[in-house]
Amino acid sequence: MPARLLSIPAVAAALDVDRRTVYRFIAAGELPVVDLRTGTCRSRVRVPAASLDEFISSRAVVAPRSRR
Repeated sequence: MPARLLSIPAVAAALDVDRRTVYRFIAAGELPVVDLRTGTCRSRVRVPAASLDEFISSRAVVAPRSRR
């Protein structure tokens, strides 16, 4: 089964952040992309859904226990 690819706006919506933030994650190497460039024009990048899931999992934190 082919990997499901998400657009940058879809990733931004899933993370509830601005598109520029998604591009910063990509530039920092934290979020891998697939480049669908078809020529010399602008690249068209997509994020594999599995990569987004891994990114979210890697940033998950456990809430500290409350002190009594």
